[in-house]
Amino acid sequence: MITRDQSALLAPVERDLRLDLFRGIGLWMIFLDHIPHDVVAWLTLRNYGFSDAAEFFVFISGYLVGWIYGPIVAGGWFLAALKRLWRRAVEMYVAHIMLFLLFTAQIARTARRFDNPMYEHEFNVFNFLSHPDELIGQAILLKYKPVNLDVLPLYITLVLASPFIVWCLVRRPNLTLAASVVLYVLARWFDWNVASYPPGTHWYFNPFCWQLMFVFAAWCGIGQIAKIARWAWSKAAMALAAAWLAFALLIVMTWHVPALDALTPKWMIKAIYPIDKTDLDMLRFTHFLALAIWVTHLISRKWRTLHGAWLRPVILCGQHSLPIFCLGVFLSFSAHWILTQYTKGVWEQLAVSVVGIVIMIAAAWLLDRTERVPNLFVKVTEIEEADTVLESAPADRSAVAPAGR
Repeated sequence: MITRDQSALLAPVERDLRLDLFRGIGLWMIFLDHIPHDVVAWLTLRNYGFSDAAEFFVFISGYLVGWIYGPIVAGGWFLAALKRLWRRAVEMYVAHIMLFLLFTAQIARTARRFDNPMYEHEFNVFNFLSHPDELIGQAILLKYKPVNLDVLPLYITLVLASPFIVWCLVRRPNLTLAASVVLYVLARWFDWNVASYPPGTHWYFNPFCWQLMFVFAAWCGIGQIAKIARWAWSKAAMALAAAWLAFALLIVMTWHVPALDALTPKWMIKAIYPIDKTDLDMLRFTHFLALAIWVTHLISRKWRTLHGAWLRPVILCGQHSLPIFCLGVFLSFSAHWILTQYTKGVWEQLAVSVVGIVIMIAAAWLLDRTERVPNLFVKVTEIEEADTVLESAPADRSAVAPAGR
């Protein structure tokens, strides 16, 4: 018999603004990284280490799932967590389909207007425009995805599996994490991945591998990270993390400076390459962990600047991540065709980047203000109950009137 703890559903969850901050930074980085040859994109993480914004989002999503729904599942309310998380997965699926249709229409309209078929091939929509009847079905099955729309199917898959992941973590946290590691190793060893379209291709983000980041984050979110905190933030661990970040920086710099590339030993090149993003290479995973160790050490949850005006715009974007991500996809393509059709000067690159971020901030501000507007809709049962009370009220008053005199 399951004992349900009602307080698990009613307990308030303290918001960690650091998560919103870094999710907002990740949204800005995705927007900039999706603009080809943008000088402002040099500010993003991928130019200075092995990991990028994808690790940000998957880790934060997994951590929040463990942090918020771990106590609920532990309190015996698994179905309540399942309902909420699957509803979120449906919202993401609908957003993905709508984004796919609108994004494809935007590319098709731009290619027709400027008579430039490059956009159709560059963003992988040429086949869709040639065979829309077949490709719409493949898109609904999450098999066909234009460029820049690969990450949402990964999130949908992980969120669908998250209730069962949390259920296992609550009961056997270390065993569940070990099973996740085994699945990651097997997936890389046997090349497991989800089939995509056209036939012979696979998902860009392999869910069998990226689940490791999600499960590890959820493991941290349910409180297991506190048990190893003295080792994770020890001087030795932080020194090792700093050395790994420095090594990653040097390797990434060889991609941009040929002279440094010539100095890299051949044995090291064979050992570390390819640094695979599809299967979440361990270099990317460990680089993100090293970065997370130092960021959480330097920025505490009670950092006063988190509540200041300067960081408010990026935090707002992080608090509305799904719509802002979808908006960022449109804005990045718009910036791309503006730079392609007109000019690619540095000032123009700065302008489209800044304008795009300003639009994202404005949209996040509007969404935040909309949430503050009271909801006037009530359930029909509530109205019926109110009518019943009003009908019975006069009789009740007459019954007690003599006693009041």
